Amino acid sequence: MNFNLLEDMGLGGTDLSYLFIVLAALAIILLIMVIVLFVKFNKLSRRYQKFMGGKNAKSLEKDIVGLYEDNKLIKASMDRNHKDIENLYRKLEGAFQKIGLVKYDAFNQMGGQLSFSLALLDENDNGFILNSVHSAEGCYSYTKEIKAGLCDIALGDEEKKALDIAMDL
Repeated sequence: MNFNLLEDMGLGGTDLSYLFIVLAALAIILLIMVIVLFVKFNKLSRRYQKFMGGKNAKSLEKDIVGLYEDNKLIKASMDRNHKDIENLYRKLEGAFQKIGLVKYDAFNQMGGQLSFSLALLDENDNGFILNSVHSAEGCYSYTKEIKAGLCDIALGDEEKKALDIAMDL
């Protein structure tokens, strides 16, 4: 029995040296691909060894679960802090935040600017003006209510100046 494979494939008149050159080129290409894959495998192997760091799968699983639990605690703490901050802002809104103080001499014969007007306002410009007038007979204090930066009672020059200072006008 005579087998002639090249003739059966239709390559009967082809020089065998061409076939060997093509096969050698394919072998070189395959060798290069094997080398590239080997280098990539070594890099991946080193990264895996570094990741595992001498740990086994159970200890690594414990570490991951621990990190997950820590993450849950941090999230709960963050939510609690967010609520506390909102509560503080709500409380701070009603606290006196704006202050205006004007010292003056109520009477020409008095010296030392012992009289004063003090404006205390919250975030919404609500509050009061405390006016203290010092005279030779005594010291008299009174207040005027401020709502949204306005007063229903006429303000004196010093009171108006203290209110303007508190409102940054």
